[in-house]
Amino acid sequence: MNNALFRRRRRMNDRAGSPMETDLLRKARRYRWLIFAILALSYILVYFHRLCPAVLAVDIMRDLQAGGALTGLLGAAYFYPYALMQLPAGLLSDSWGARKTIAFFFVVAFIGSLVLGYAPSVTTAIVGRTLVGLGVAMLFVPTMKTLAEWFHAREFAYMTGILLAMGGVGTLTAATPLVWLSSAIGWRHSFVAVGGFTLVLAALVWIFVRNRPADFGWPSPFSVEKTAPPAIGLAEGVRQVLTCRHFWPLTVWFFFNCGIFFSFGGLWGGPYLMHVYGLTKAESGRILSMIAVGMIVGSPLLSWLSDKIFKGRKPVLVVAAGAMVLIAGMLAFDTDGMSRIGLYGLVFSMSVCSSAIVVIGFTMNKELFPVRIAGTATGLINLFPFAGGAVFQPLLGYILEQYPKTGVAFTLPGYKAAFLALFVSALIAFGAALLTKETFET
Repeated sequence: MNNALFRRRRRMNDRAGSPMETDLLRKARRYRWLIFAILALSYILVYFHRLCPAVLAVDIMRDLQAGGALTGLLGAAYFYPYALMQLPAGLLSDSWGARKTIAFFFVVAFIGSLVLGYAPSVTTAIVGRTLVGLGVAMLFVPTMKTLAEWFHAREFAYMTGILLAMGGVGTLTAATPLVWLSSAIGWRHSFVAVGGFTLVLAALVWIFVRNRPADFGWPSPFSVEKTAPPAIGLAEGVRQVLTCRHFWPLTVWFFFNCGIFFSFGGLWGGPYLMHVYGLTKAESGRILSMIAVGMIVGSPLLSWLSDKIFKGRKPVLVVAAGAMVLIAGMLAFDTDGMSRIGLYGLVFSMSVCSSAIVVIGFTMNKELFPVRIAGTATGLINLFPFAGGAVFQPLLGYILEQYPKTGVAFTLPGYKAAFLALFVSALIAFGAALLTKETFET
């Protein structure tokens, strides 16, 4: 049914409860789950691409004759375009639409995977990795925009929680399953195979995903709007977000909270466990796997607590921020005194309170602004967690270098000083959480 015919039928069936409208609402409510399934599967792939070099690093260094510094640059080449593309992702989500944005840039990620897989040198591999980061950077923000169009505001936090939990699944698949795959076909063909899967997902997005129910001539699954609200231009959308005073406490919280998570969970947690506690790489890896478990369990759990128990966003955010003060305090003031079980609990708790909790932060940000600029608002806020990681990873490395080392290993005084910086950051994040605005509406 085309849009013109749908509008004529709507005029003939003007009452909200008409049989035709009820049937279309049922179709919209069923179809949105197909859209969500495709986007959730795509988000697993985003995390897989993000973390897979860690498993393949030794093979890549050997075959491309790359040293540690170049291999580190290869891994980081994903993050720079990912961070830089967050604002364009928001603008394209609101103007070009999520369907076109995701499909087009996943093709870019497919090309990057091929370049990486067939790279004759580390320089070419870095180019391929950069293209991968550029391509998958355009998934999260457009997906947030799509969820805002297809799901009720009361469902948004829970659906976002499930989506973020899929990132934990991606974290797991980038470990043992990738080891099996690379052992069977080699790291080069592994990247080519993953690239092929990326292309399949791009096709699925193009064929099945729609930006909003109205693209099918369907009413919204959660409301029946007789007339669409006027569009908001890109410049005006950015202005509305940046001039909202409630936006800025969230940005401070995101920056310092995610700075803690990315610096510990994304880089320095492993060396800390090996240098201070004398654990092997395998033992520290098992403890750090609690990051994935915390994401999988925590994201939907925190959404449920916000929607059903606290009936609010801010209490969950403040409690998590307060817990992070305690966690960072344990790292700073009991750096070498925790038991093995305590380390498992600490990493799991950090994952829940600094990674899974972002589902609440993104939901609060979305609820501050009209759905018409949901992409722009999400893109702008998503700059800050990656900026936090970009600042805190080298900052902790600089602090560690200021203290004597044992061979190549950093020492306990260095880790104490580095984690003291995380403790101060946690205090700042807690203060910012207290200043946020409650956005939950019944």
